[in-house]
Amino acid sequence: MHRVRFRDPAGSVRTGEWRDGELRFGGDSYAPEEVELLAPTEPTKVVCVGLNYADHAAERNKDVPTRPLLFLKPPNTVASHGDTITLPAGKERIDHEAELGVVIGEQCRNVAEEDAMDVVDGFTCVNDISNRDDQDLEQNWVRGKAFDNSCPLGPVVASPENVPEDARVQLRVNGEVRQESSRDQFIFSVPELIAEITTYLTLEPGDVVITGTPSGVAPLEDGDTVEVEIEGIGTLEHDVRIP
Repeated sequence: MHRVRFRDPAGSVRTGEWRDGELRFGGDSYAPEEVELLAPTEPTKVVCVGLNYADHAAERNKDVPTRPLLFLKPPNTVASHGDTITLPAGKERIDHEAELGVVIGEQCRNVAEEDAMDVVDGFTCVNDISNRDDQDLEQNWVRGKAFDNSCPLGPVVASPENVPEDARVQLRVNGEVRQESSRDQFIFSVPELIAEITTYLTLEPGDVVITGTPSGVAPLEDGDTVEVEIEGIGTLEHDVRIP
């Protein structure tokens, strides 16, 4: 199943199913252009994993981590499929980062690796937009990672069985492929990440764990159209505005 949140023509927020090119709720069907698509989950936090692909660590001149490198994006970072994202002005480099997002289905803490998939509601597409100017100057990455609308996600939450273990991850800018890899290239698997994170943090229903980006990160420019496509989920699309 592919679950979707949207605002219907009457202005009501609905959670329905995206099937056969239509959005369905309560016996009604809508074409995507008839409604306003919303982020498919409302996280209390987004837990991010840095350097989870060896090729990305290499392009950033970083060592491959020996344990998951974790940081947070707060709810103000969340944006939706179809949004135009306004990026901070006056920066030399703000990069795209295609990532698989893991949506949590229940409140959980101290989850063992072998039980980790039991707390997963599904998967979504994410662009972890990164302000390198400030990220490279600070330790906690607030300016670099936590600015408004820096975490577009969607368009749906796909059930785990829909997303292959080797699902392809691709990012395109204005139709040009910039990043391409697969889920099976992770340094730390989804169960390993959930076990590590819940050793320290309680995850709430709707929270998202984003699992790292492959090589190919590059700067965004004013007017760009970004597409993040993940096999079994679909394609997240958004535009970019830089004042």
